Amino acid sequence: MTKNQLKIVFIGTPDFAVASFKAILDAGFNVVAAITAPDRPAGRGLKLQESAVKKFAVENGIPVLQPTNLKNPDFQEELRSYQADIQVVIAFRMLPESVWSMPKFGTFNLHASLLPAYRGAAPINRAIMNGETETGVSTFFLQHEIDTGNIVFSAKTAIDPDENAGELHDRLMELGAGLVVKTLEAVCEGEYPETPQVMSDYIPLAPKIFKCDCRLDPNWPIEKLFNHIRGLSPYPGAFTNFRDKQLKIFAAEKLEKEASKAVGEWEIIDRKALHWHCSDGALNITDLQLEGKRRMKTEELLRGLQL
Repeated sequence: MTKNQLKIVFIGTPDFAVASFKAILDAGFNVVAAITAPDRPAGRGLKLQESAVKKFAVENGIPVLQPTNLKNPDFQEELRSYQADIQVVIAFRMLPESVWSMPKFGTFNLHASLLPAYRGAAPINRAIMNGETETGVSTFFLQHEIDTGNIVFSAKTAIDPDENAGELHDRLMELGAGLVVKTLEAVCEGEYPETPQVMSDYIPLAPKIFKCDCRLDPNWPIEKLFNHIRGLSPYPGAFTNFRDKQLKIFAAEKLEKEASKAVGEWEIIDRKALHWHCSDGALNITDLQLEGKRRMKTEELLRGLQL
């Protein structure tokens, strides 16, 4: 089967998915329709905002479906009319079997981890929070349980010791785009691996991030605090309390332990640096946001702070 003969429905919502969408079109594949989230009100004026995938599809003349209910018979009938051979889903909500099993070759997903490690909603954040030095992307065919299908391909990459979740997100977005194209090319050729995932109690998962996951504790080791901060930067942001206000921390540097300082003690140095002392070291906070203020560099905050 040629690239142009393979009819593809692309399913996704954010920028992370657009990189793969673009790579598919650039490689000469035939995308017959796109499915994305409904337009949602956002901003001060609550104007309806289109998803990144919708904007890209419209720019490229590709029909867009925006179902509120994926089990709706009218939506499924419309989807069936495109007679897709395969569906590609990236960063979208869970699909019912009646949707993912519809095409001849099924539906495959791009996941931002080396499966079966870090199954779940937050693989990029959790990998950094756990201090991993390596991660990657995987393509796999959907099955009943989320992120459990047979793996087609994986691609590895090292995690830089100072890299944050936003930076890793952008790198995996590009790495994943290439893997999606590789997977589609293999489907066209009719030869591709399908390796079952083998799970154990020792393989880490990637559950959704909640506010309680973002709170920092100065009793933690310095390495855990540092990894938590970069794993939650720039979103949703790790936080603690400073002068009875919430302080989000987006970037910090590790310092040696000062014996004279108590755990949890804050130290302002010449209105230029802010140190937070923990159990076995200290953090020099470099990028932050104090409750009620915008995000800024530490020196800028300290210049206007009443001491």
